[in-house]
Amino acid sequence: MYKIIDLSGMWRFQLDEEKLGVSEPFNDTMTLPGTTSYFKKGKKNEKVELGFLTEEYKFEGYAWFSKTIYISEDVASKKCFLYLERTRVTTIWIDEFIVGTQNSLCTPHVYDITNYMSTGEHVIKICVDNTNYPTKGGHLTSADTQTNWNGITGKLELQIYERSYISDIQIYPNTRDKSVTIKAKLIGVNEGIISISGVSFNSEKEHKVEEVDFKLASNEVFITCELGEDALLWSEYKPNLYKLKLNLVINGLIADTNEVIFGLRKFKAQGNKFTINGVETFLRGKHDGLIFPLTGFAPTTVEEWLKVLKISKSYGINHYRFHTCCPPEAAFIAADILGIYMQPELPFWGTITDENDKNHNQVEQDFLFNEGVSMLKCFGNHPSFVMMSLGNELWGSKEKLEDILKRYKDLDNRHLYTQGSNNFQFCPVILENDDFFSGVRFSKYRLLRGSYAMCDAPLGHIQIDAPNTMKDYDENIIPKLVDAQKNLIVNCDDPIEIQFGTETKIVQAANYDSEIIPRVPVISHEIGQYATYPDFNEIKKYIGPLKAKNFEVFKQKLEERGLGDLAEKYFYCSGRLAVSCYKEELEAAFRSRRLGGFQLLDLQDFSGQGTALVGMLDSFMDSKGLISPEEWRSFCSDSVLMARFNKYNYISEENFDAHVELCYFKDIPLHSLNLFWELKDSNTVYEKGESYICNIENQNYIDICDINIKMPNITLMKKLTLSLQVKEIGVEKNYDLWIYPKNVIWDKAGVNIFNNLSKGVIELLENGEKVILFPQADTLKNKIDGFFCTDFWCYPMFRSISESMGKKVPIGTMGLLINNTHPIFNDFPCEEYSTYQWWNIVSNSCSIILDDTAKDFRPIVQTIDNFERNHKLGLIFECKVLNGKLLVCACDYNKIINQPDGRQLLFSMFNYVKSKDFKPSTEISIPALRNLLLS
Repeated sequence: MYKIIDLSGMWRFQLDEEKLGVSEPFNDTMTLPGTTSYFKKGKKNEKVELGFLTEEYKFEGYAWFSKTIYISEDVASKKCFLYLERTRVTTIWIDEFIVGTQNSLCTPHVYDITNYMSTGEHVIKICVDNTNYPTKGGHLTSADTQTNWNGITGKLELQIYERSYISDIQIYPNTRDKSVTIKAKLIGVNEGIISISGVSFNSEKEHKVEEVDFKLASNEVFITCELGEDALLWSEYKPNLYKLKLNLVINGLIADTNEVIFGLRKFKAQGNKFTINGVETFLRGKHDGLIFPLTGFAPTTVEEWLKVLKISKSYGINHYRFHTCCPPEAAFIAADILGIYMQPELPFWGTITDENDKNHNQVEQDFLFNEGVSMLKCFGNHPSFVMMSLGNELWGSKEKLEDILKRYKDLDNRHLYTQGSNNFQFCPVILENDDFFSGVRFSKYRLLRGSYAMCDAPLGHIQIDAPNTMKDYDENIIPKLVDAQKNLIVNCDDPIEIQFGTETKIVQAANYDSEIIPRVPVISHEIGQYATYPDFNEIKKYIGPLKAKNFEVFKQKLEERGLGDLAEKYFYCSGRLAVSCYKEELEAAFRSRRLGGFQLLDLQDFSGQGTALVGMLDSFMDSKGLISPEEWRSFCSDSVLMARFNKYNYISEENFDAHVELCYFKDIPLHSLNLFWELKDSNTVYEKGESYICNIENQNYIDICDINIKMPNITLMKKLTLSLQVKEIGVEKNYDLWIYPKNVIWDKAGVNIFNNLSKGVIELLENGEKVILFPQADTLKNKIDGFFCTDFWCYPMFRSISESMGKKVPIGTMGLLINNTHPIFNDFPCEEYSTYQWWNIVSNSCSIILDDTAKDFRPIVQTIDNFERNHKLGLIFECKVLNGKLLVCACDYNKIINQPDGRQLLFSMFNYVKSKDFKPSTEISIPALRNLLLS
């Protein structure tokens, strides 16, 4: 390249919402790069969005930009290109001449303006349209993520070349031969010499590629350059990068110079795993929808992406899946530097059709295919670009998808390809040209993750199974009872209604193999989605073009319920439950030896689609304070130590059996290890041991030992911790376990127990007696069913979808807020948030809606409701009634008494009611009580 002329700075500017066209001079100015929203152009948006962040200056239409430039005589004799790194649909004029229109959403718009660049002044005029897309654009244009912004971001410049130069340089690495094949084109000349040299620049030791000349007799460049036997490989652990310098020499003079960064790597699918340079790896991925609330658009500087990706890496992430979007080049450069495996995706969420379909849209499909080609050409040299998907949750023609995959693979074999992420949902297929499979199930009950929306039932094991650490997905991936040679074809000729984004759609599912056996690595799609209550302290962080007006409304609604003082506890307690859910979700993946990886949804909050606060980080990638990166890495890293056991709650002296294993993908060879384990509380170590094993080279899944012990003999309930540690590799794991006395006996004398608000109960209360009421769930009219797991994704979105599909609405609660210092828990010590000692209790309960009680009335155990309903929900509460005292527990007495945790809670409750501490302060009248408890 001869030189670059930076065009950033002030441009003349005018909005054209009606798309009528405007004449110069424009009536305003705006700085580029930037967006109209970021610079507060246009009318202020007074609308309050509840399902996503509110764009304060939302604009859709034409945005016109104009700038006068001066072209010097030396530049006028060269080739000149206008380069717009990231934008929408653009149309370009130079002076009064129209140059053309481009519409890529993922890659730069580059216009050849050579013929318009004579010496002197010229006016560049750009019209940016954010309405006339060939496709909807997925998360590249969605208000749920980075908004449908208008403007130009990233580099904005004139790129000046000599009349002869090298174009479209593509580097194809060969790790076996330690070489690279270079494909390129010569422009303006058909022969010459390319001189190639290179050097590693971020490795522990420098490696040089000595200069070599290659004579060319055609404008099509196809040469192989040896790097040397000691060439350095690129991977997540050693992301060694090279700068390759290419000089075009014509008649002994350097006509053009290019510098290309690449990494020598081979990322492949092999069996059920991915390999990097022949070594198996396990993908620990996160979803990314380009959510950047301070700007409303994705950053284009390496520094900004390094910051973001380093945060993810500190939480054990080594893989990014971009949902219906592709990041700017800076993201790939940062991932190259850090060693992160990237999967961009075509900006499409819909149906791929063939020419026989009445809804076939050839323009859209041509655009999408060309968009993929452009992504491969622009970003394909980056070693971090290892995978590509054709879109999200696609339906339609399998033959057309197969054809697209084959065309991409024939064009560029440096990457792995998949037909899409979670295509065909309930009726998945694996196509011949699929290099890997990304989905949530292989059939209705062959599930690949721990949680699902109610409209996609059955629910996952974390939502409905008693807590344990036994689950893996191996048999769901390859069932033991399925003959791998058998192809059972099931007819799916009837239309299927599915969840599609925030709405639903009817799809036609073709025949599929319900006993599909994957022959490629399997990635579990969008795992997690465990919601937390909003942190209203976050509102003040929205100082850019996006405002959290949804948070403001949620906060106001909570305050109107008289519960505003509980907001921070709602946030923290729901978040601690979400941590427990994520721990089990991720460990189930690491226990699955036939799984190739997972893609979280998400490590960070998703700001749209109903407001899905599913992250351990907020949408700014800042920690919510729920878990440290170090603790998170104990169950999400390249080495995860785990124990398999079938429950968390035990009786004194009961047998405890656990199998300890290690999922190990570190780059440090492991020949032997020594496991240390302890069963302890804060004061006492009850049992301990160690286990030494050797000869474990090249194993990724290591069975270490079994632990078979008796729980300690206790007379008081205790929480114990099973602590595991392998010091050689610095990994550890802790599991909380709850131990209960064997024979819990209580004296019911003086305690009156009933299951309904009968006449006898009222008489006892009139006489000043103490009563415990276990109301039967089927007699309550104002209740929410008990559900231990926190809400999936976002209640308002999936409530609406379930209603529209005529399916059961999600329960929508978010765990417990427990007044754990209350004397009712003297014999049932607990945290203020849900832990597994509450699973049986909550699962056999309901919560009573207490909205009509006094605003300052607080249940002892409150169920946290979602931000849409904000009910005051009581699981256990007490009150004065007439002359007596009443304790209400909305649990099924006959079910929980048969479980050690339930018996212990009842024991503690009865002891409390009999004690002098039982003195409720809030009075509730009989009519009010009837209104709460009777149907």
